[in-house]
Amino acid sequence: MKKKINLTGYFILIIVLSAFIISCSTSQKKEGVTRTLLQRHDLGIPGREAIQMLIELGPGVVAGNHKHPGEEVIYVTQGSLEYQLEGKPPVTLNVGDVLFVPAGTIHSAKNVGSGTGAELATYIVEKDKELVMMVK
Repeated sequence: MKKKINLTGYFILIIVLSAFIISCSTSQKKEGVTRTLLQRHDLGIPGREAIQMLIELGPGVVAGNHKHPGEEVIYVTQGSLEYQLEGKPPVTLNVGDVLFVPAGTIHSAKNVGSGTGAELATYIVEKDKELVMMVK
């Protein structure tokens, strides 16, 4: 006696599993920090380079204490981000606001909005150095 295979059940199972996998991968992206390199160029100053990145933070996400081997200029492009610079009170920036982070200053960022927060980060840094150095 041959058994009939219930293709409808298998088809529904595949759809449910696919939806679950897509939702998991999407939520991980929304919950983390995404860094997209936009450009990187040597400067006319020996040993220095300019780097621009788009940095996105999901709701409630914190980019922990870190520093850079040079200056950072931040321009908020989306949402509300709270920055904590070493030795200064926290400051919340919204779309269109800017912030200057001096070389070597320990700082952090937190998305305090309900959606994705994003910044255009422009770095003027020492060439061939690690761009982001995490600090405890």
